[in-house]
Amino acid sequence: MTRFAFKIEYDGRPFMGWQRQAHGPSVQQAIEEALGRITGDIPVVHCAGRTDAGVHALAMRAHVDLDYAIAPFRLMEALNAHLRPDPVAINACEEVSEDWHARFSCVGRRYEYRIVNRRAPLTWESGLAWRVPQPLDEARMQAAANLLIGRHDFTTFRSSSCQADSPIRTLDQLDVVRTGERVYVHAAARSFLHHQVRSMVGCLSLVGLGHWSVADMGAALEARDRAALGHNACPDGLFFIGANYPSD
Repeated sequence: MTRFAFKIEYDGRPFMGWQRQAHGPSVQQAIEEALGRITGDIPVVHCAGRTDAGVHALAMRAHVDLDYAIAPFRLMEALNAHLRPDPVAINACEEVSEDWHARFSCVGRRYEYRIVNRRAPLTWESGLAWRVPQPLDEARMQAAANLLIGRHDFTTFRSSSCQADSPIRTLDQLDVVRTGERVYVHAAARSFLHHQVRSMVGCLSLVGLGHWSVADMGAALEARDRAALGHNACPDGLFFIGANYPSD
């Protein structure tokens, strides 16, 4: 039995998320079925972090155990051939030790949220970014973001269906960067709660629009109550961009 680790890129628009679903296609299902066409058996693929419907990935990490003799490069090439026409690509494949686990060995996860701040509608970026037509003040957004950095109870920014045992998380990075009409929010932590990034970005947008003060963000955090959430950003602009491991 050989454990293979993957780096995966995908467009989340056609999928119900990473995890297999009874009511629609998923990224996990697409990869597992492609592996089944190669090996004759459908294995289970484990990922570093599940993404929701419509959320994208530039460098999702995952692994699979195969009782099948094949070189990593050949497996990558075969998988990419069998994944067509799904918008999923295996960008790297390597053999790893049996104690390496895409989820449990991961010590850090990074997301990027993309906002296009303009009046005109999106064309080729439709579904790949969140358009906010009113002007955003990125300096105010950063001031509010600074209040969320560190170890906190993030209940306010947690989905009501979140299955995590605790709402306590340590947010290592939350940076707001403008490049022309684009505003990027970079978030990093060991792990995130369900909808945490989208919920934080949604509230940051309220601060940037002037609907909330910076202090309102602090009050929302301290409330520890989902009812205090101002806004949940859409999935379109969210990208899983990286996972860190001790060996990196």
